[in-house]
Amino acid sequence: MKKLLLILGVLVVIGGIGYLTACPCGPVPGAWLLGDGPDGPVEDWSFVNDRETVPLCQVEIKTWRPHSINLNCFAEDGELYVSCSNCAGKSWSGSALANPAGKLRAAGTVYPVNFERIEQPAELDRIWAARLLKIRREPTPRPNHWWTFHLTSR
Repeated sequence: MKKLLLILGVLVVIGGIGYLTACPCGPVPGAWLLGDGPDGPVEDWSFVNDRETVPLCQVEIKTWRPHSINLNCFAEDGELYVSCSNCAGKSWSGSALANPAGKLRAAGTVYPVNFERIEQPAELDRIWAARLLKIRREPTPRPNHWWTFHLTSR
């Protein structure tokens, strides 16, 4: 019985380490984003619009622990944005507002970034249109519950 409990304990530890380092996995959040860092600050984020190499981005925000999730990311005029539907009340978005320093992983590279929420309607509409281009959707009006964050390299 002790051997079985030991084996089970080891499997739980290995699984936990895998979860903390490999996720976010689909809708399951992860912890730390691992990967090589960039050579310097990013001036042009247009590469994230390549759906083949960057279908989604992962962002890491500091909550009571590192918290990472998958998000749609896209660039407009070389500037980087992530978006969120029904974002009010989600833990990651509140944490990004409280502590804007985070990380973004795209195509295996982990970039240190700062998050800034965009709230001006005209700017949100412009960014919404850029988002629709990346995800190849027909133009639709921007929903009021849609949030966007501008990310800058740090």
